Formats: sequence, structure tokens, C-alpha cells
Amino acid sequence: MHRGRANILLSGMLARVPGQGGLAWVILQYLLGLRNLGHEVFFVESVPDAAIVPRGARLSESRNAAYFLQVARDFGFEKKATLLNRDTGETVGVDHAGLAAYSRSCDLLLNLSGLLPVDSLTSDIPVRAYMDLDPGFTQLWHEMGDVDLDLHDHTHHVTIGLSIGRPDCHIPTGGLDWITTPQPVCLQQWPVAHDLTHNALTTIANWRGYGSIHWQGRFYGQKAHSLRPLFGLPRKSHAAFKLALGIHPDETEDLEQLHEAGWELVDPAGVADTPEAFRSFVQESWAEFGFAKSGYVESNCGWFSDRSICYLASGRPVIAQQTGFSDYLPTGRGLLAFNGEAEVLTAIEALNEDYEGHREAARKLAEDYFDSNQVLSRLLRELGFHA
Repeated sequence: MHRGRANILLSGMLARVPGQGGLAWVILQYLLGLRNLGHEVFFVESVPDAAIVPRGARLSESRNAAYFLQVARDFGFEKKATLLNRDTGETVGVDHAGLAAYSRSCDLLLNLSGLLPVDSLTSDIPVRAYMDLDPGFTQLWHEMGDVDLDLHDHTHHVTIGLSIGRPDCHIPTGGLDWITTPQPVCLQQWPVAHDLTHNALTTIANWRGYGSIHWQGRFYGQKAHSLRPLFGLPRKSHAAFKLALGIHPDETEDLEQLHEAGWELVDPAGVADTPEAFRSFVQESWAEFGFAKSGYVESNCGWFSDRSICYLASGRPVIAQQTGFSDYLPTGRGLLAFNGEAEVLTAIEALNEDYEGHREAARKLAEDYFDSNQVLSRLLRELGFHA
């Protein structure tokens, strides 16, 4: 058991696709939460040359670098962050020598989605935790052998799929002992909100992410596959639905049906491109309509959205598609789970009947289950660290 302050190297995706404020918050909840606990934290992101925008630019001249440096400055990590071009070795922020020096002093690598290769820079860090943020998909990719995730280069394996490894979840574990954890939220960054700009059920989502999976007669799909059966909700509920939806214009049939059914679509690049913009959109919404990737629903993996946690912390109720999370989180007040259209309609009625009560319950749930002080302290203990 390691005691006292830990030196932690955190890696994840912040600037590979610049202009996604929600992704930035996934990283920031860990960075800020670990710093609040008194640990020394350094952030590194490794991006391939093919991800540099504009194409052919040097890393230092890229949109990726500008976004990375702005977020680091805004949250006080400008001297504790490196953006690394994994193909050319070019760095932005702390240079390669400074990154290597910090890495040699590290006690723990927290590798969100395993995006940082375990190589000469990181292989000597004694505790290397693979942090799975895509439960079900990660384990199936590993099982099928289609993607080399370097899982065995890590000493520990952590997942936000709260059901992974349980008998009622049919997702294979790959023979690994998965530590399960909820995602953290820094409550001081997400105070209870009072201004209401979007008097609607809102969310921020991508229509599709990456390839869906067929495995053992089951289909693990994307958010598109979850929302299509719910297209009729606006007309049936008479409620406003506003989606900041990343959807390709070639999805003409789905776009036409969404518009005809009464869904209001806005470009996430216009309302959630920075951490500040993302926070404003969430906090100024009436409630969240949180639909999940169909793969999370099919796997019953216990996934719960980092975005939904931000709504809850802001005192904004959440109506969330069931993925098995209700086995671990209380539902019915502040957080309402649904399996189909009828349960969404019932949940909307419940919010209308006692909106302020649901707001209070939402914040209380965030405090009780997702407070970064509690979540990260518990995770560190599981990894062998103790304050």
C-alpha cells in the first residue's frame, strides 16, 4: 500500500478532436479531482500525425495545440501538461525532457481508454491502470482480437461499467479482474444552476461513434440505434426536445424524420465546443434526455454517462436510458430510468408535477455517488494507494 501524496501521470483524449467540450470535462474531472485530493498530477496526450488539424501542419501550429493549451491554461495545468505527436516526437506544452523526468518519478499511470502506449516513457511506472470508458465494447474488442488494446501491458484494469464481471452481465472479462468505479464530478466546478435558457429536455451526443459489433447473436450498436424507436416522443409528450447532435449531413433519412417528429437539432460545435460552453448548455437546460449507445443497453453493463452526472450536479434532473445502472444508483427522484417510450412519458409527467423536488434530489445524488473526493479516493485505494 502506497501512502501519502502520489505522483500521477494521467492520459486521455482532449485535443485529438479539438472543440469537444464534453470530452474535455471527462479529463478535467480526473485532473481537478486528483489535484483537490493533494496529489501531483501531470497530463499527457499522445496524438498521431494523421489527427493534426490542419492536415500537414506542425503540431505547434495546429488547432489541436491551440485548444490543448487553452484548456490547460484555463484550469491551471499549463505547467503540468504535454501534447505529443507520437509519430514525429514533437511536443507542445512541457517538452519531452520534462515529461520524461516527471514520468520517472511517477507512482501511477491512469490511462483513460488506454490511449497512451506503454513504452519506454511509461513502462517503469509501477502501477499502470487501464481505465475503460467504453464498457462492453472494450471487452468485446479484446475478446474478438480485432483491436490490440495493450491490456496486458497494464498492471490493473478499471471500468466504468458497473456490471462488468457480474453474473447478470454477459460481456466477457477476458480473464481480467476489472475494478468497477463510477465516474467523478468536481462539485465545486458544477454548482446548482438557476438560469434557464433551454426550456427543454436536452443532451449532447454523437449520432454514431465507431463500428458496431455483432457477437454471439447479439448486436451492440450506436446512439442512432437507440433513438430511432423513440422518434415519436416530441409529438406524444408535447415536451420540447433539443439535441446538440453531431450527425453527418448524409444521414438524410434520419435527419428528415427527426425534424418531422419535432426534434430541435443544434450543432454541438456551436453550443459545446469548449468546457465553458458545454457547462453553460448543461446548466441552462430544464432536464436531460439521456439516450445511450444501444451496445450499452444490450450488454446491461451498468454504464452511466459522465454528461448525465454533470446535469445531476447542476440540479438538473436526468431521464436516462436503462443500461443496468439502476442496480447501483437510486432512481425515481432526480434520476429517472427508462426502457421504452412509455416510461419516458411517465418520467416527464413526474418532473412536471414536482420539478423543484427532482432538482434537489438530482444534486443530492451527485453528492452521494459521484463526488470526485469520494470516487477518486476509493479508486486510489483499489489501486493500492492510501492518503
